[in-house]
Amino acid sequence: MKKFDALTPIGIVVGIALLAFAVLTSGGMDGFASFIHLPSTLIVFGGLTAGLLINFPLSEIKQLFTVVKQAFREEEMDLEALIQRFVELSEKARREGLLTLESELAQEDNKFLKKGMLLAIDGLEQEMLVDIMNAEIIALEERHRKKRSMLEKAGDYAPAWGMIGTLIGLVLMLKNLDDPTSLGPNMAVALLTTLYGSLLANLVFLPMAAKLELKTEKEVFFREIIIEGVVGVQSGQNPNILREKLQAFSAGDKRKVKAALAASEAAEV
Repeated sequence: MKKFDALTPIGIVVGIALLAFAVLTSGGMDGFASFIHLPSTLIVFGGLTAGLLINFPLSEIKQLFTVVKQAFREEEMDLEALIQRFVELSEKARREGLLTLESELAQEDNKFLKKGMLLAIDGLEQEMLVDIMNAEIIALEERHRKKRSMLEKAGDYAPAWGMIGTLIGLVLMLKNLDDPTSLGPNMAVALLTTLYGSLLANLVFLPMAAKLELKTEKEVFFREIIIEGVVGVQSGQNPNILREKLQAFSAGDKRKVKAALAASEAAEV
């Protein structure tokens, strides 16, 4: 189940608020107004939009807002509930047989778990089952990578177009060197595009892309646990040993997980 992730908007608002506070305390409202410049905004957003349109097909561009929306949503992954679910499935499979689990899975919400267990019930060899489920994980990572790359590219393009805007401003400034009083204001305007580009990249696009990458890693890790659970149930593993094996994942340290898996397999033998 997905819920609203408040940390993303909170982080953006806090960043903007602190920057605004720093500007206001330094120069008051007049100082704040000097940071607002429409041509600089158009250069950064226009160039950024053009770059994305050139880089990505329209079908992917249409999904940009959907991708951004994912940074504001958090999917709940209850590891303890998942482990308990596999323990129950393992107990029933050992008591009544693997085929009896088919009716048990009719109302299963987790599609990945359901597919893996149905493959196991169909008698698919363990190696082939693991290969199929791992292929789904790889496909998931690739889908997420492609969608996330739009934000990463936006994070690359925004500062670059900020620099282009600055160069445009400098060219216009150099044409008015005969008026020394205009150099300072013109230089300030020229630098605003760099500010806008850097702000967008480091406060919005790149942090969102990094957050989506972490969410993908979390989902992949959760699915890896499911694969271990499915294999354990299929092989008729002792429910207590299966519980210990899956609980090793809660530490989040893959080296510890591997050690725990080896130890549990040795104990089972």
